[in-house]
Amino acid sequence: MKQPKSKKARKQRKFLYNAPLHLRRKMLAAHLSKELRGKYKRRGFPVRKGDEVIVMRGKLKGKTGKIGRINLNKYRVYIEGITRKRTVGTEVQVSISPSNLQITNLNLADKRRIKILERKEGVKVG
Repeated sequence: MKQPKSKKARKQRKFLYNAPLHLRRKMLAAHLSKELRGKYKRRGFPVRKGDEVIVMRGKLKGKTGKIGRINLNKYRVYIEGITRKRTVGTEVQVSISPSNLQITNLNLADKRRIKILERKEGVKVG
């Protein structure tokens, strides 16, 4: 399945709902912090479990933490330590859209991820 070429909102939504996993992962991207932006010469990067992020918008603005879980079906990210109380009294993790996050520290345990960062000319990781 290719990226949609249509400008119609209806078709854009349809693509989002029916997108395959390898494209959904790319859509779950967040902006990089100023330091990382200068270091890696790119503005944003797909989020991954273990990345350290800061919430930039909403009620939870300013909170930081590591990404604990990612839901590709709902396009949502769950951050360790950010929870809310349910009416029953149990604690539940709050889902956050990655567009409202800023990556402050990348999880570079994966060699493939390092290769992706080094693709841009003049960037050396490590």
